[in-house]
Amino acid sequence: MRIESGLKLGFKDVLIRPKRSTLRSRSQVNLERNFSFLHSQKGWAGIPIIAANMDTVGTFELAEVLSNFGLLTAIHKHYSLSEWQNFLSPKDDSFFQHVMVSTGTADADFTHLQNILIQHPKLEFICIDVANGYAESFVDFVKRCRENYPDKTIVAGNVVTGEMVEELLLSGADVVKVGIGPGSVCTTRVKTGVGYPQLSAVIECADAAHGLGGHIISDGGCVSAGDVSKAFGGGADFVMLGGMFAGHDESGGQLIERDGKQFKLFYGMSSETAMAQHAGGVAEYRASEGKTVEVPYRGAVAATVKDVLGGVRSTCTYVGASALKELTKRTTFIRVQEQENKTFS
Repeated sequence: MRIESGLKLGFKDVLIRPKRSTLRSRSQVNLERNFSFLHSQKGWAGIPIIAANMDTVGTFELAEVLSNFGLLTAIHKHYSLSEWQNFLSPKDDSFFQHVMVSTGTADADFTHLQNILIQHPKLEFICIDVANGYAESFVDFVKRCRENYPDKTIVAGNVVTGEMVEELLLSGADVVKVGIGPGSVCTTRVKTGVGYPQLSAVIECADAAHGLGGHIISDGGCVSAGDVSKAFGGGADFVMLGGMFAGHDESGGQLIERDGKQFKLFYGMSSETAMAQHAGGVAEYRASEGKTVEVPYRGAVAATVKDVLGGVRSTCTYVGASALKELTKRTTFIRVQEQENKTFS
């Protein structure tokens, strides 16, 4: 046993200090990024925000809208081959730049992934998603995917430490997903005592990835546009959102009405709800590490997207960053004990 005494920070622990700026308007800020990936050598251009690969978020309907804004969607892994065919058949080539095919690490998952990519070879992103990215079997699966798909851009996670980011990149991942336990419907930290404050994880993992020419995604913990900006300021190349994209028309989840108000179900992929739906229930040897909540129905997702993008643009104007790629260089975090005045909330 050992104890690390250094302070680790989450998004709620900091604010970004403003700096002099020559920008006259938020409209001058360019949020588009251009990346070239480590192993696939593919280029990508767009706004680097991703809808999470959850049943209630990573839907085909959400992908339709987000692609129009230049954002990405990690499509959840439970769509059938015929559903993929019906969804993608009328799409033009540019659309394939804005969706990721998600997969687990079971043999059945790999077979399903193969079938999707045989049918739709223009898909460029593979998102290998497990709760615990520290297992040797996970690393082996990343290697297997790289051997089979040398020209695909592979996203792999989740981890929270620099050394594991490096191992995944050296094993064939182009982008590493960072975050254990920060999500609003994740109970891993409570059930297991395992986790890492998200901002510190992003800062440390970004440093490790960029040293090897790789990239990271900050996955989880954002509850506002300001948190998205903090993730980018901390060095994240991409930011993945779950709860912020839940509860919309294009989101998954059952619509519920109670006392004249409407809600949508939102649940973690390790929750009892998800496992009952896809695995016949929670296995005897494990516990649920997610919860199911009702989020207020929020209508069309386009308004939320505009709100998030507007917030990030505003952050950039406060620190004098004319483009999103400059934000981390212009970011100074200050530790705080309060974020906002909630007197009338």
